[in-house]
Amino acid sequence: MKSFSTLKKVKLSAAARAKVADRARAEIEELTLQGLRQGLDRTQADMGEALEMSQSQLSRLESRNDHLTSTLRRYVEALGGELEITAVIGGRRVKLRDA
Repeated sequence: MKSFSTLKKVKLSAAARAKVADRARAEIEELTLQGLRQGLDRTQADMGEALEMSQSQLSRLESRNDHLTSTLRRYVEALGGELEITAVIGGRRVKLRDA
């Protein structure tokens, strides 16, 4: 087994870097808000309480096709996470941040 500092010094070929990037992209899950919540074993009632909204309001939120960034942030934070937004332009990935 090699140490991290040893591995860090190794230069990967362009083909190897592309293979790693492809594997990373393949591992990114795509879920709906409902799927994310269910995957974390949270109920709509739990989330509604954390977000200070009724279960029916939460149900409508989860079924929407568009959301405000602030709403998504609140939802993800209520699950114990952090919202990150990434733009992909011409194969380049840019993590967007607040001004």
